[in-house]
Amino acid sequence: MRLDRQVNVDYLTRVEGEGGVEARLSDGRVLRLRLRIFEPPRLFEAFLVGRSFEELPDMTARICGICPVAYQMSSIHAVEDAFGIRVEGPLRELRRLIYCGEWIESHLLHVYLLALPDFMGYPDIFAMAAKHGEMVRKGLAMKRLGNRLVALLGGREIHPVSPQVGGFSRVPREDELKGLLDPLRRAKEDAMEAATWLGKLDLPDLERDIEFVALSHPTEYPMNEGRVVSTKGLDVAVGDLEGRLESRQVGHSTALRYKLKDRGPYFVGPLARVNLSLGRLSPDARLAAMESGVRFPSSNPFASIVARMVEVVHALDEALDIIARYEGPPISRLPVAPRAGMGCAATEAPRGVLYHRYRFDERGRVLEARIITPTAQNQEQIESDLRAYLPELATLPEEEIALRCAALIRSYDPCISCATH
Repeated sequence: MRLDRQVNVDYLTRVEGEGGVEARLSDGRVLRLRLRIFEPPRLFEAFLVGRSFEELPDMTARICGICPVAYQMSSIHAVEDAFGIRVEGPLRELRRLIYCGEWIESHLLHVYLLALPDFMGYPDIFAMAAKHGEMVRKGLAMKRLGNRLVALLGGREIHPVSPQVGGFSRVPREDELKGLLDPLRRAKEDAMEAATWLGKLDLPDLERDIEFVALSHPTEYPMNEGRVVSTKGLDVAVGDLEGRLESRQVGHSTALRYKLKDRGPYFVGPLARVNLSLGRLSPDARLAAMESGVRFPSSNPFASIVARMVEVVHALDEALDIIARYEGPPISRLPVAPRAGMGCAATEAPRGVLYHRYRFDERGRVLEARIITPTAQNQEQIESDLRAYLPELATLPEEEIALRCAALIRSYDPCISCATH
């Protein structure tokens, strides 16, 4: 007797943006699979054309309310690449510090509000909090600290206004930053504890042959700078990345999707970073990874929840180090002289590699813009993972298959609105 299954997730919940899944199985074979992204395109690249370089940090931040700093940093670095500006010293450190704040708040939002209910058997954080109130309280307290760090450096938590080409419109005083040291130390203790118990979750076993892609830096855990590398030998400068990618549009997605030319789908995000730069993590973040029980490098997408908490430990460590050594810079922003030319940059958004490229006229006005987001890059890999996972679920009721497929997608922490920029 043939066993047929029709799986439909009309609207993915606990993700940012609008998407769904359609799948059809027969006797354990996947006959049809679609990761549907139906959120209307937002056309950011088109309406950036004609705007001044000075407007880019504020405008691109609007692509995402969860990770606006990532869009600001990628756009700022791309402008600086075009204009021949190099930011060093305390200003560079402050850029890493605000990025730490965003990683903390974004990762903890995902872990506690979006992904953890899947693994603990709850429909949402409210039901989970009723039974595990102290755990949720600690998680949200850590998230608030990340928001506080972003607000201090950026002027506000959502769509910060201080990051600028050449530096910041305002830099914090030493006493403002030093006041965060004790809260950061307490948060680190909670994050170390959380990484340990997250590793004890009953994660589905979905080890796959995946090409992980992330930035790599010779002396730092990747954040704002580096080369683009992979677990299968890719190693290129950021300026060469676009030429190594193949984009396509499919009828069931309003977002472009990407593959590596002649290679196939690939995976960007925290799990890719931990896999590729495990030795660049802070000592306590490496300890957290080891004590979690997850064996890194890991090729199980569900292990991303542990990788995120390991990165929270690292971000807290790096924030503590930067603040302890901080001395205010003599100026908050380097002089900027626009010129005609092309510039590109990639930074590590919470969800993975975020690439920006701009072409400017002599006044610094945008002639062309290209933005490649993490979720756009992960679409092909998500479908590949679903195709491998679905046969294992074929004998379950259709409703249970749908729930497990949604949990796999949520492990990527997709930002669908970003993908349809």
